[in-house]
Amino acid sequence: MPRDIRVKLGDNTLQRGCVIENDEVLGRLYGNENGPTIVIMGGISASRFVADGGRLDRGWWSTLVRPDGPIDLNKYSVIGFDFAPSIESESRPKSITTHDQADRLKELLLFNNIGCVNAIIGSSYGGMTALAFAHDFPDMVDNICVIGAAHKPYPIGVAWRGIQRRAVMLGIEAGSPAKGMKLARELAMTTYRTAEEFDGRFDLIETQKFPSKFDICEYLGSRGNAFAELMDARRFLALSESIDLHNVEPELIKTPTLLMSATSDQLSPLANVRELRDRLGGDSELFTFTSLYGHDAFLKEYDAMAPRLLKFCQSLN
Repeated sequence: MPRDIRVKLGDNTLQRGCVIENDEVLGRLYGNENGPTIVIMGGISASRFVADGGRLDRGWWSTLVRPDGPIDLNKYSVIGFDFAPSIESESRPKSITTHDQADRLKELLLFNNIGCVNAIIGSSYGGMTALAFAHDFPDMVDNICVIGAAHKPYPIGVAWRGIQRRAVMLGIEAGSPAKGMKLARELAMTTYRTAEEFDGRFDLIETQKFPSKFDICEYLGSRGNAFAELMDARRFLALSESIDLHNVEPELIKTPTLLMSATSDQLSPLANVRELRDRLGGDSELFTFTSLYGHDAFLKEYDAMAPRLLKFCQSLN
């Protein structure tokens, strides 16, 4: 049965001087505790609940992480991880980096007598954190797999996220943070997906008059409302900025690295990932696949990713 693991760090001073008061690092352990250990991290909306099944927030990668699945819980010990600021914590630092997240993961592993993991698989923000971990603690990880992330953010993504954060801050100033979060998520969805997907999905049916609203607006609004219910506004501000602050020196990463990239990803485009591959200091491989879903491919294209992830995990035995 899955079980939570944790470590209490007390007041934790971060890379840029901010403090998380009474910081408690939370993880979740799945699978065969005697098998190779794999840490799995997702985007800023993901949590330690990697493989519980059911709702997305209680098993966001259960399609891939399951008994007899590509990441087989009969064979592997899998650790999920909560990014700071955690959902449970009331402390919201103004600024946090992927290196801070990597340091918190290190403390969680060491406290639970795990000196080295066989692999880290990270998608989106989790991929950035995996790179930061391999950069900062090379002796604690044997392999990494990075999906939809690179060594630095892409400028247009920084621009889009900056607009999102300003929308959230306007909502906070107006006393309605949820409205700001809703608008931020609506914009974000247009960057996560592709124009081709929206073209095939929506007929631009007018669903409201004066002012006009269309079916695509209804969809984005529903995604915005769901996100506003799930994510605290100040937690979002810290994590969104953390993406833009992300930076590692690829040449210092000697850990064998598998890079996976959807060719339609607007936020971590193939050119950025290719640059990372070419600059990494250790062995690397770039696996690309096509998708209508853009950056969200890591949550959608299971059939495309599964065979390569299976091979990656088999190499750990």
